[in-house]
Amino acid sequence: MRYAVIVEKGDSSFGAYVPDLPGCAAVAETIEEVLRLIQEAIEFHLEGLVKDGQALPEPSSIVEYVEVKAA
Repeated sequence: MRYAVIVEKGDSSFGAYVPDLPGCAAVAETIEEVLRLIQEAIEFHLEGLVKDGQALPEPSSIVEYVEVKAA
């Protein structure tokens, strides 16, 4: 499965979350580390859903970029 991951840069760290998996998030000092941690978090989250007998959510979020002119 392939889930969209949102990465946000903070003052001293990076945060990542998965819109299709509420509560699935990670924080790290580098973008490489936060991507590794969010992948682990997704796998852990999905394993928990399976153990609880719940269906795995189908990925539905789409990431696109839009060019705009700055005023």
